[in-house]
Parts: sequence; C-alpha cells; structure tokens
Amino acid sequence: MTLEIDTTSGETRAAAAPPRPRGAWALLRPLILRLHFYAGVLVAPFLLVAAVSGGLYALSPQLERVVYAELLEAPAASGPAQLPLADQVAAAERVSTVTGLVAVRPAPAGGTTRVLFDNGTFAESYRHAVFVDPATGNVLGQETVYGTSGSLPVRSWIDELHRSLHLGETGRLYSELAASWLWVLALGGLALWVARTRARRSARALLVPEAGARGRARTRSRHGVLGVWLLLGLLALSATGLTWSRFAGENVTDLRARLGWSTPGLTTATASNPGTAHGGDHGDHGGSVAGNGAVNVADIDAVLAAARAVDVSSDQVEIGLPKPGKTWTVTEVHREFPTAVDAAAVDPTTLAVTDTVRFADYPFMAKLTRWGIDLHMGVLFGLPNQIALAGLAAGLVTMLVLGYRMWWQRRPTSAARWRPGPAYGPGALRALPWPVLAAVAVVAIAVGLFLPLLGVSLLAFLLVDTALAAYRRVTTRTA
Repeated sequence: MTLEIDTTSGETRAAAAPPRPRGAWALLRPLILRLHFYAGVLVAPFLLVAAVSGGLYALSPQLERVVYAELLEAPAASGPAQLPLADQVAAAERVSTVTGLVAVRPAPAGGTTRVLFDNGTFAESYRHAVFVDPATGNVLGQETVYGTSGSLPVRSWIDELHRSLHLGETGRLYSELAASWLWVLALGGLALWVARTRARRSARALLVPEAGARGRARTRSRHGVLGVWLLLGLLALSATGLTWSRFAGENVTDLRARLGWSTPGLTTATASNPGTAHGGDHGDHGGSVAGNGAVNVADIDAVLAAARAVDVSSDQVEIGLPKPGKTWTVTEVHREFPTAVDAAAVDPTTLAVTDTVRFADYPFMAKLTRWGIDLHMGVLFGLPNQIALAGLAAGLVTMLVLGYRMWWQRRPTSAARWRPGPAYGPGALRALPWPVLAAVAVVAIAVGLFLPLLGVSLLAFLLVDTALAAYRRVTTRTA
C-alpha cells in the first residue's frame, strides 16, 4: 500500500495497491473447465457406447467358449495322438464350402485344428475356418473367423459393434473420436480435481469421496475420485485405441516408423524373387491372405518341423501357405504373457528356413505396442485382464453418468425440472494474455493435426461457442 495526497483537499489517503498478477493456473482454469464441460457433454455419448461395447468384448472369450465348445474343444474320446497335419488339411478340403486354402492353425493342447480358406469374397481380416478333430480327422464344423484371435461370429459381432457400430469405415469415426477425447477429458479432469483438493488442503479428498457431502458436491466428489483411480487405465485405453483408428492411426504408424519403433517384418521372398517383408502392427484388426498357387500342401508337416527346429515353439501358430515366389510363413499367435509372436519363413522348394523374426529382438517401443494392444483386447493376462477391463468400462460408464448428473444439478432452480444446468461462462480465451494464448493455440494446432478428429471437433466447439457469444451480444443490445 502507498500514500497519496489529494491536491484539492490536502488530505492524505491510502492508494489502492496494484492488482497482483494471476498465476498460470488461475489463467488456464476457466479454459480447462469450459473445455472439460463441453467435451464431457458432447463426447460422452460416444464414450458411453465405446465403454459398454468394450466391456462386453472384454468378457466375450468366455461366451465364445460356451457357444462354440463343440468346435473349439477336441472330443474327449479322441485320445492324445494326432494325425499328420496334411491328412487333417485334406479332410477339411474335401468338405469345405469355400475354396482357396490360405493357412492352417494346428490344434493346441485339447483344441482343434483350424484349416482356413479365403476365396477373395470376404471382408478384410475375415476367413472361413473348417474345424478338424486332430486325432481322427473328423470335421466338427465350419464358421467364419476374424483376425489374429480367430474370433468366431458372436465375438466378432461384439468386436465390430465396439469398433465401428457395424457401419463400416464411417462407423470407425465414432471410436476414433472417443479415443481422441478420452485422454483430454481424463487429464483435464485430473487437473481440476487436484487443484480443488489442494485449495481445500485435503489430500484425503483426492482419493476418497467426501463422507458428509450432499447434492452436487457429493456427485462431484464421487466423479473426481473415480477419475483419479481410473486415470492410468483410461490413458492406456485412449493410446492403444488410437493405434487402430483411421486417421490418427496413420499418424501413429508414421511416427513409429520415423523413430524406429515399428514391428520388424519377416522377409518372405524366395531367392528367385527377392523383395518384400511381411509384418504388421495392429494385431487382431489386421491379417494377411496367402495364395497356395501350385504349392504342395503335403509339405506342411515338414514346414512346421523346420520352424520348430528354429525355436518357433508355441503350440499356437498359424502356417501361411506361400504365394508364387514367396515362402511359407509360420507365425506364433500366442498373445498371453509371456508373449510369443516369433515367426519363420520356410522356402517351398528346399523346406529350409530363410528368415526368422524374434519378439526378443523387437525395439522396446514395438514390444510396448504389442503388449498395449493385447492388454486393450483383454488377452495379455487372460481372465484377470478381462475382469480389469470390464471393471474399467463400468467405472467409465459410472463417471459419465455422474458427469451428466452434475450438469443436471446445476440447473438454476428446482422449478426448472426438465432443464439442465447452464454451461460454464464464456470469455476464457479472451482473458488469456497474448503469450499464453499463443502457446495454447500452438499446442491445440499441433495436437489437432496429429489427432484430426479431435482437431476438427475442437474447432467446431470453438466456432459454435463464438457464434453463441455473438448471438447473446446482439440480443442484449436489442433488448
């Protein structure tokens, strides 16, 4: 405080102290609060659908084992001895309703052999499977299967619901929008909740709901605490979900390639046809199709033995038939930890192994991507992984419901029974100093370019908000 003299009266009085500069959080809080509100209200329906369908998918392996037990489990009376793989393939070819043999999955312990066909009419990653009893060669049935996991129709239907709402490429935009905003909502909510509990000097309130809170305060406490407990899981779901997305997924793939984080590829060209490598990063949502050409399918047992000799040893492998000028491929498809995805290429003429790829030799980030995808799908740690994912999905649904309830509880009076609460006040951007505003703009543009659907929707939020503000100003002047 300073003193100043009024020259007209000669009196001395205290001069008002200059306003204290606002801290970074005080400047950014209104913007984060408004963004969290708008994104929560408008994106939450997409997140709700993703959470419910994702929770169902997490539990779908158990459903699949029950519904298709007669296809997946070898008859108890068959015995442990197995026929040569070539004989099992021949049995499947005799009865298959689809032509075009492309791959074989030998029976794991207690399971059945899958002989896979693709005549070119199936959607991407879908194939026709004939299930064979490995001990007797009896065909147990035929079904369409999907992806590396070999999902059968019920599980595939749930997967498509989660991924695209059964609307094809257009439907994938919903899941990309949800994954793009999930991390923004999670981190923004965390910042708001941490700041609130710090202001109240209550570390316990960060992790435990307030016991004596009532009304909207109780709802907010439960919403915030649940968000803290679920934070790491939500961030993991967002990051791994984006790897499968249509637009952001391409940017993720390009970034991994530039940083040397891509999954190594298996060289599948024969000596007479040098060239390509076969590989992939997207696990269950991808798949290659091989053509058998004039290959001798009777060699399949020798091909498997060659791969086993170089330690492609998992009991869950897929043997891909070669296209002309290409090799056989034997790839481990065991996704539970410890992960087994080694692969070998076998020359169709000499039956010698020409190349191998070891999971142990993957770059660390490629390993992390593989683990993250399998964790997202609920297969990395088996049943505990599935239960954790289902619980995470239920927690996210609960958070979304609590968020909408908070909005409802903000309505101005109890008489406004069917009207939700108002949005948080505008002007957050205009209140920012130019350097801070420029930094916010740079970050928003960079993130929006890398995650295009987030960028487009954020721009739409801004345009709508600006239009509404202009409309309010016009109506206020004319009133």
